[in-house]
Order: sequence, then structure tokens, then C-alpha cells
Amino acid sequence: MKKQLLLLLLLIALGCSNQNSQNIDNSINIPFYVGTYTDGESQGIYKYELEEDGNLKKNGLAAISENPSYLTKSKDGNFMLVVNEIDNDNKGGIESFAISEDSLTFLSRSLSGGAHPCFVSTNKDGFVLTANYTGGNVGLLKIDQKGKLSDLLDLQVHTGNGGTERQTAPHAHYACFMPNANLITAVDLGTNQLWFSVLDQENQKLIPSDPNTLTLNPGAGPRHLAIHPSGNWIYIVNELNSTIAMVEQGENHQYNYKFEVSTLPSDYSEANFPADIKISADGQFLYATNRGHNSIVIFKIVNDGGLELLGHESTKGDWPRNFSFSPDEKYLLVANQKSNNIVSFARDEVTGLLKRVGEIEAATPVCILF
Repeated sequence: MKKQLLLLLLLIALGCSNQNSQNIDNSINIPFYVGTYTDGESQGIYKYELEEDGNLKKNGLAAISENPSYLTKSKDGNFMLVVNEIDNDNKGGIESFAISEDSLTFLSRSLSGGAHPCFVSTNKDGFVLTANYTGGNVGLLKIDQKGKLSDLLDLQVHTGNGGTERQTAPHAHYACFMPNANLITAVDLGTNQLWFSVLDQENQKLIPSDPNTLTLNPGAGPRHLAIHPSGNWIYIVNELNSTIAMVEQGENHQYNYKFEVSTLPSDYSEANFPADIKISADGQFLYATNRGHNSIVIFKIVNDGGLELLGHESTKGDWPRNFSFSPDEKYLLVANQKSNNIVSFARDEVTGLLKRVGEIEAATPVCILF
């Protein structure tokens, strides 16, 4: 009887042990990648994990790459596209990698069409856009089903200037496919304009649309944009005057400038240069990073597309660049370039506010990609 009781207790203990092991094994860590500048300790692209409680874990170097300052994935999630933000005889580069569970495998490299490419995007048909900052242009390429990049297919050359000290020549900073994949918007800090074009898929060319440009307020310095889920409103973060501008898309792809709001507290007067901008998937909240004030500004988006300031959250680091929502948008992660750290914040989906959860060291991080 004692032996049977001992055996029963042993089986129960083993069952509990196995159950606990299963619970541990089933905990979900979400992988993400970090693009960096490689003029210091960094060697390229690094892989990290976001733990279930919002803390962060470093896995290590995923791929050696020169100045991979912006990363994106193909629409099927199988490949990564990476800019090499360099000036190699006025020619930057774009690289493609295959994404596996444990690593990135280099597949191809093509010229971006200009110096210092700083942004890359792609659409469901595999067309690729890259914004060349010093080159002042936008390159068009294509990625095939095996992840290999084509040579440069076309180049949208920007002209003019914005008239300020930092706007003496074109500086393309962002280029994206609009919800209608054949429409393209580029953001040029140097000319102080949005540039509009249409993708001719058959001939693989960028055709200027009508209108071709929209000029923002003098000295704004547009850097990045975010499109509201409704498709009606475009929000542009301006690097030089620390504002967010809203442009409404009308009929026949006409664009109407509506308003501009500050990204800073009213009592802040030091130098500041906003970097990135994003909207929550529910269309309720807008976030942008402030380099200088070292904060994330949080806005509520109201019914007419207006912005209601909710507050500013310290990024707990210096010079916040790109930031990213976790796939479920419960967390927001920000890359602090100069303080060499990544900070995670829990995001309240009802109020939009942020609360710091975790932090990890990272060498010159500038881009976060889930």
C-alpha cells in the first residue's frame, strides 16, 4: 500500500514537472531585427527577442552588413531588404537576405541609384523603392521569388531646394507605395516637398503624376510620413521645424494641406529634430520621436483627422530614431542611437499612453523590424 502511494505521488510530481516544462516551452518570445551604423562597434544587423512581459533579449549578430540603417521585409515575410547607407562614388546599395528561424542568408546586392540610401519599401508585386538622401532621388528595383534583387530599373530625380541652410539641394528621405499600390509618394527634406508618381508596372518605370509635388510650409524639412488606415489623411513628420503636418487626399488624387502642429512641449526651446512617425492600426493614435527632447510625442487622432496632444514620454536614451510596434501593438520599442540602447514600452490600447518596461544595450541602433 505504501509502495502504491509512493508511486502515485511520484507520478503526480512528474506530471506537474512536465506541465511546468510545457508552460516554459510554450512561452512566446517574438524575434525582431535591429539595423545599425557600423562606424563603431556594430558589425551589421542584429537579432533580438521581445519577451512576453516586454523585456528584451539579445541573440547576436544576424548578418554582417555596412551601415544597414533601414530594414524591411518582403510582403510574404521570406526576405529582408536592407539599405547600405554609404557614398561609394555616389552609389549606395540595397541588399537582400533570406530569413530563416536562426539566421539571415545573404542573397544579392544592387546599386540604389544614389548616395546614402536611407529608406527602402516594397509592394506585393515585389517592386522596391529606395530613397537616396545625398543622391536626392528615388530608385526603383524589383525582387524575384527567390529573393534576388534586379539591377536599378528607373530613377526619379528630384530638383530644386527649400531655401534654408539644410535645404540647398534635394534630399530624398522616404518613399512608399500608397494603399493603391500603383501610386507612390516620396518625401524630400531638401526640396521641402512631397513627390507623387505612378508605377508603370509593364514598363517598370516611375511616371510623374499630376500634381507632381506638394510644397510644405517654408523650412519644415519633411522626413517621413504615416498614412491613416482610412486612406484619407497623410501625416508628415518635419525634421527642421519640429512639426507634424496633415495632408488630406481628395478626389482624383488631389492633395490638400490642412494643418501643422508642434511635436514639442510649449516650454521647450532647445534644438530638436524629429525622426520617425507611426499610427496605431486602429487609427486612434499617432506617435513620433523627438531627437533632442529625447521623447515620443503621443497624439489622439480625432474624427476629422485633427490631432489632440496627449503627452510626451521620455525615450530613456539619447537621439531616438526609428521605433516599432510589436505585432499585437501591445508594446512599442524605440532605438536610441547615441546612448546605444533599445527601450520597450507597454502601450495602453485604450488611452494610447506608454509605460517603460525594459531596456537592453545595442551598438548605434537606428532601425527596429519585427
